Amino acid sequence: MSTIKSYEPATGAELWTGNKGDVDSEIAIAREAWGKWASFGLSDRIETVRKFSTRLKTDSEPLIELISRETGKPIWESRAEVEDIIGKVDISIKAYAERSSQRRLNGAAGSKAALRHKPHGLFAVITSFNEPAAIPCGHIIPALLAGNAIIFKPSQFTPAVGQFITDCLHRAGIPKEIIRVLHGGPDVGAKIAAHPEIDGVFFTGSAHNGIQVNRQFLNRPGKILSLEMGGNNPIIFWDTADVYSAAVLVIKSAFASAGQKCTSARRLIIKDSLYDTVIPEIKRLADRLIINDPHGDPPPFMGPLIDNDAADGLTESFLALMSHGGKPILHMKRPIKDRPFVSPGLIDVTDMPERPDIELFGPLLQIIRVSTFEEAIIEANNTRFGLSASLLGGDATQYDQFWANSRAGIVNWNAETHKVSSSAPIGGKGLSGNGRPGAFYSADHCAYPVASEEHDTPKAMIGIGLKDDNYGSENEQGDQNAAA
Repeated sequence: MSTIKSYEPATGAELWTGNKGDVDSEIAIAREAWGKWASFGLSDRIETVRKFSTRLKTDSEPLIELISRETGKPIWESRAEVEDIIGKVDISIKAYAERSSQRRLNGAAGSKAALRHKPHGLFAVITSFNEPAAIPCGHIIPALLAGNAIIFKPSQFTPAVGQFITDCLHRAGIPKEIIRVLHGGPDVGAKIAAHPEIDGVFFTGSAHNGIQVNRQFLNRPGKILSLEMGGNNPIIFWDTADVYSAAVLVIKSAFASAGQKCTSARRLIIKDSLYDTVIPEIKRLADRLIINDPHGDPPPFMGPLIDNDAADGLTESFLALMSHGGKPILHMKRPIKDRPFVSPGLIDVTDMPERPDIELFGPLLQIIRVSTFEEAIIEANNTRFGLSASLLGGDATQYDQFWANSRAGIVNWNAETHKVSSSAPIGGKGLSGNGRPGAFYSADHCAYPVASEEHDTPKAMIGIGLKDDNYGSENEQGDQNAAA
């Protein structure tokens, strides 16, 4: 049996070693056990999931520490992630009751009609490294509530957090056979997604990998596929009396989590007349950001990227933008040798003849100058992605125009591109998703609706289109007379 290891991005130290599981045997175990879990009453499943929330509160500090060490995120950010998971339990229970509840419907006189929901069976949850606890729990908890079994494949960069979450679920009372963790890279994820015993896949990751999963489902229309992918997210900067606060929102949108959120702002679209006032303020704030390991003192705003390959690729992308006409405003730097720390980069790409429509996953913000608000909206929509978009400044009429015309699943006003209510769905259009948003709407694809018409006893009659009772005997007599 081969092993998998994870390393601390901030130090390079080995953090965790574990075994890669066998896809076929793990799926067989979960498939065989699924029926028993599905037959549990909903109240029993809710009680068990609540125990998971209680267990997380007890184990929160070790989990916070592990997230920070395995991703490089500051402690304060990992703490917020764990608090988010604890809150998601109650929200998921509410979502299931609201969107998947059993209910009586209006039926014909003397009849009863009902709507109930059934679990699909066995789901694969395949997730990314940037929120290694919150993202998988956002899929796992709703799926368990609905009565499904789960094969969970964490990112190959964060297997320790994935194992911790799985063990915590087991200690809370979720049967070990019902949620199985499988460690490995994209090849393992592809094998899980293609397995005939999997009823659906919840995928969070890059558009490239999501498209590969989608291709595996082309001739399997009965499989559930929920894709939550990345974004080339725009943030528009328009007229505002509070330039400083708007600049802070740009910084948070672009550089929180070292720019490693699918909802991070990638493009700043700014009114031309504001450029000379706003860009120096954004540059000044970006220059002040503390970049250090998770336990740094004072606490850092951002940590490293996930590994040196990611850091090398991002800095090379910055140079590529420069070589194709981009004008650097704030150069990206590698402050710690041989470690994937990268300082924020700002580059004006207005005059580039062709701007790449790709997700540059890190603290790199491209700036585009426009003259009119209509031009800003056109530029914001100039992408195949459609996850998140935000307007800073402007008035209510302009926000209404922006909201109505923006092709994104999250559209904000004077808020970070990350901001979304816990009671809302999260998903996008185009290369950002496939119309099955997560978060509050995860309940929709964890169970399927079954409509029923129900009567205590069978009662039926045919009121039209029948022959008379003596029709057959009269015709028989006529045939006899004709023969005589």
